[in-house]
Amino acid sequence: MLNIAVFASGRGSNFEALYRAIIDQHILAKIVVVISNNSASGALTLAQSFGIPAYHLSQRQFQDPKMYQQKTLETLRAFGTNFIVLAGYMKKLDSEIIREFPNRIINIHPALLPKYGGKGMFGMNVHSAVINAGERESGATVHFVNEAYDEGNIIAQQTVPVDANDTPETLAAKVLQVEHRLLPSIVKIFSEQSAK
Repeated sequence: MLNIAVFASGRGSNFEALYRAIIDQHILAKIVVVISNNSASGALTLAQSFGIPAYHLSQRQFQDPKMYQQKTLETLRAFGTNFIVLAGYMKKLDSEIIREFPNRIINIHPALLPKYGGKGMFGMNVHSAVINAGERESGATVHFVNEAYDEGNIIAQQTVPVDANDTPETLAAKVLQVEHRLLPSIVKIFSEQSAK
């Protein structure tokens, strides 16, 4: 069974979509812990309301980056984590964490990679870049996480049309709907593989 740690920085809508899909669709997985680098993250509040252990862990809390990395790994191990989902997590994961969970960390990105990925490509920055480039479609990408931003192998993508009157906000809303379907569907596939 997948014991999932969810990392999130924002309001936690992808985390919530995944949680509800696990409960409703009987995905053989459990979200065992939620970690955020943002103490005001909605994901932490949501996790607490769902009865899921939630931790604010930020580099700023530790003088030594190694201690931060160690605390994160200790937390993951303490809950028996064997799979990590980055759901709107705005920080680059430490190499040691990536090495401890090879091909067991996935991320949802609000654009069609390999375009519109990399440092600074998050939130409205992504949607503005897509519109400014005159793209006819955008979408969401689920990919493996490696040691470079948004460069891990692509697992799945789903597209949405970019309309002439779209703003970054309207495009973000369309892409988010796709994210909420795509992420749970991919976790379901991994859960079925782990059950074999």
